[in-house]
Amino acid sequence: MSFNVAVIGVGRMGRHHARTLANKPDANLVAVVDANLDAAEEVAAQRDCKAFANPTDVVDLVDAVIVATPTIAHLDCARPFVEAGKHVLIEKPFCEDPKQGQELIDLAKKTGSVLQVGHTERFNPASVALRKYNIQPKFIEAHRISPYTFRSADVGVVLDMMIHDIDLVLGYAQSEVVEVDGIGVNVIAQTEDICNARLRFESGCVANITASRLAIKTERKMRIFSEEHYLSIDYGKQCGLVVEKAKNLDLIQMARDMDVDDIAQLAQECDYKDLLTVEELHPDENMADPLTLQAEDFRQCVEEGKAPYCSAENGLQAVIVAQKIVEAIDQHAWDGTATGRAGFDILSKE
Repeated sequence: MSFNVAVIGVGRMGRHHARTLANKPDANLVAVVDANLDAAEEVAAQRDCKAFANPTDVVDLVDAVIVATPTIAHLDCARPFVEAGKHVLIEKPFCEDPKQGQELIDLAKKTGSVLQVGHTERFNPASVALRKYNIQPKFIEAHRISPYTFRSADVGVVLDMMIHDIDLVLGYAQSEVVEVDGIGVNVIAQTEDICNARLRFESGCVANITASRLAIKTERKMRIFSEEHYLSIDYGKQCGLVVEKAKNLDLIQMARDMDVDDIAQLAQECDYKDLLTVEELHPDENMADPLTLQAEDFRQCVEEGKAPYCSAENGLQAVIVAQKIVEAIDQHAWDGTATGRAGFDILSKE
């Protein structure tokens, strides 16, 4: 059995989704849709499906759709399918307007539509390998930086890149955000290109998140500190390291029993890294790529009634936090209260 699905939007991500679905034996890619019909026809020819310019033309042809248009068009493209009770996976970020996002969630509950959000880092092999640990984080540090790609110019770096780590951090913290602070600047775009945000949770956990699309290298890393674990994850290389407190108790007790002179002597005799028990995260080498894993999760939601691993509510919460970060950027006083110079556009202001 296979479900009939269409991809709305054939930009970079839409083309990836079309390729993934065309190669998935239990999915039937029936159409691709784009306002640029020539682009849609090009992808349709590659994937042996039909091309359309209007999303409403395929409502009756499909069981489900993947919406991969620019963010501003997500909800308008998704709504006809939700109204018809069809199932929808919407690329991240879920929406631009949280109020309209909530309205779509409420509509989906009435019609029975599955609403899923495309936060593919949840399906990164490193993330999957991390699921076996019962993480109760106290501090999280994330860095997601890259050179400028000249894509996603309709949104700033918070909704373009940081949104991945916001979603991951919210998933790990499992607690209400009680305080948000952020600073950022725009250099090339009209919106922020660089941002650092700090989130404080009701649980006491604190997260420090940095994103930049003006870096000279690409890095996607996260470090998580808890009472029982230290975890270092490289989402780009899809690997990581884990240090468990329980497996290093002897070393901890030895260090606590030493005085300053003993520790100084130990420093001359050995390397701390050689004393520490460190385990590598071992993602399954046979695991499919994140987009394929996400597509399979979506299929299970459509055909088997499974709850989405990243629901619309998850996607909406990430957008709400992202919006608060952007608001904090806009309110930041660069020169204190004396001048009133605030916001992220400091390069173009006197």
